[in-house]
Amino acid sequence: MIVAVALPLVAEYGAAVTTSQIARAAGIGEATIFRAFKDKDEVLDACVAEAVGTDHVLRELASISLDEPLPVRLTEAAEALRAHLERLGTVIGALRASGHRRGREPGAGPRRDDGGPPGGGDGPPGSGDVPSRGDNGPPRDGDGPPRDGRAESAAVLRNAVVELIEPDRAAFRLSPEKVASAFLGLLFTRLQTPLAEADAPLTPDELIDVLLHGALHHPRSTG
Repeated sequence: MIVAVALPLVAEYGAAVTTSQIARAAGIGEATIFRAFKDKDEVLDACVAEAVGTDHVLRELASISLDEPLPVRLTEAAEALRAHLERLGTVIGALRASGHRRGREPGAGPRRDDGGPPGGGDGPPGSGDVPSRGDNGPPRDGDGPPRDGRAESAAVLRNAVVELIEPDRAAFRLSPEKVASAFLGLLFTRLQTPLAEADAPLTPDELIDVLLHGALHHPRSTG
C-alpha cells in the first residue's frame, strides 16, 4: 500500500519526495513507513521494482477477452503495454533526474536528505525539502533491472501476447511467437521514438494494421 501511494509522488518529485509526503498521502503516520522500510532509499527502490515489474501489465493482458476480434485484442494489449512503459519511464526518469540510482554500495549506510543527525529536520530520514522536478525521460542502460532481468521480462510479455493471439494461429503465415515478437518490436519502437524524429508516428490502429496486413495495398503485387 505504501509503494502504491508513493509511486505517483515519486513520478512527480523523483528522489526529492519526502516520507512525510508519502505518509500524508497514505493516511498513516510517518513512523509506520519506517516499520516497513529501513529508510527512504528502500522505499524508492521498492517503487522502482514495482514500476519495472510486469505483474500489473500481465493482469491487464490476461483480462482481455479472447472472444474479441484479433485487432481489438491487439489494440487493448497495445494500450496496456503503453501505460506500463509510460509509468516505468516516468518513475525511472524522475529518479534519474534527481540523482537517485537503484541500490547502494555494500556496507553503505542509509542516505539522508539533509545530511544531519537522526531526528533532525521535520521527521525521520528522507524528509527534506522538495526541489523542482527535473527531466523524466525514458529509462537508459543503468536504470531499472539488469539486462538479464529485462530479457526475462521481455520473454514474459511475449508469452502473454502469444496467449492473446493463439486462437488465431491458423490465420497466421508465421508462428504466434514470431507475430508476438513483431508486435512488441513495432510497439516498443513507436513508443521509444522521440516525436521530433517521427513526423507522423503510427497510431495503434495503424501499427496493428501494418502488422496484420503489411504496408502494401496488394502485398503479392511486387513479385
